[in-house]
Amino acid sequence: MTRFDNLFQKGLADLSAQGRLRTCQQWQYAGGALLKRSDDVVVIDFSSNDYLGLRMHPLLRERASAWAQVEGSGSGASRLVTGTSSQACALEKRVARLKHMQAARLFSSGWQANASLVPALARLSAQVCGAPAVILADKLIHASLYHGCAAAGVRPIRFRHNDVAHLESQLQKIEGAGLRIVLTESVFSMDGDVADIAALHEVAQKYDALLCVDEAHATGILGPEGAGLANGLADVVVGTFSKALGSMGAFIAASEGLCRWLDNAASGFIYSTAPSPLVLGAVDVALDLLPQMDTQRAHVGALAASFRQKMHDAGQDTGPSSTQIVPILVGQEAQARTLAQKMAEAGFLAVAIRPPTVPPGGCRLRVVFHANHTWAQMEALADTFIRASKGMA
Repeated sequence: MTRFDNLFQKGLADLSAQGRLRTCQQWQYAGGALLKRSDDVVVIDFSSNDYLGLRMHPLLRERASAWAQVEGSGSGASRLVTGTSSQACALEKRVARLKHMQAARLFSSGWQANASLVPALARLSAQVCGAPAVILADKLIHASLYHGCAAAGVRPIRFRHNDVAHLESQLQKIEGAGLRIVLTESVFSMDGDVADIAALHEVAQKYDALLCVDEAHATGILGPEGAGLANGLADVVVGTFSKALGSMGAFIAASEGLCRWLDNAASGFIYSTAPSPLVLGAVDVALDLLPQMDTQRAHVGALAASFRQKMHDAGQDTGPSSTQIVPILVGQEAQARTLAQKMAEAGFLAVAIRPPTVPPGGCRLRVVFHANHTWAQMEALADTFIRASKGMA
């Protein structure tokens, strides 16, 4: 025990008293949609983001191994030193085509990409425009984008969630030469709803604002051939390989000029070791598979739609969800934890989401559907939750 541990213990005790203390559990893949806990209890996974079930696909493991045989297990350095391989450059071109953009840059995680992007754009505004950037953010953007704003020293102007009219009213008030930057997501990870990208594009064009869209939860699972929802209408698209694509890492896709600026201004690109060839090999084959997976995407969408209807019929609130992510809003921390525990005891992993991930009073069970879920598993999940919630009434 160190001389500061009493502070940490007090902080942990405070979190526990609030019902917000979190602890990692150990999990092992058990086939299909199943996970095995460290105590050998097996549950059906309705919490992870492996939307297409690619995480354990044999082709991803084979391609990862093949790329490692050629390039090694690690990249060895940052991209600007010796970490840029021909395979990485080819993969960036593939990502750019997927997102209808001129170019792309790879990052080690979605957090790193978002936290690097915003300060890089803010630096451009100060250096080239001669004025601070003005950032307008949907109030429910990911924590990594808010971290990017903090790192940039910019306090964002928040507009109401998915309210394009409110965004426009805020843009109308802005004066000065600073770069206007709009931050949003195409699919919001906690509510499972979608942004009106076409309307956001129109407003951004009207007010000469740079539209940045995080497509972490759309890439691979939504849009034509899994291309996402931005459809070339955003100026910058951020996405991850760690969800529907079953691997790890992320990308920023944009114009060639913006990507060249990132080479010189994005701290996460400049100062971090480049992603491992193992990771990039898996991503490469996942991109091969995406156009062939319309059946799996339709299956996931149908499961989620049916589950939402069952919840609505039972009087449950799933918020504005319209995607593979279906929150069941339950209110307070204690209720969310109790329901999640009851579901786990019945063999279903549906993690309770609590503040600060969601606002106080907005606790929920976040249910996520995958291509390897069956109709019987979805129906059993719905029936079990309805019984559990009635037992708490």
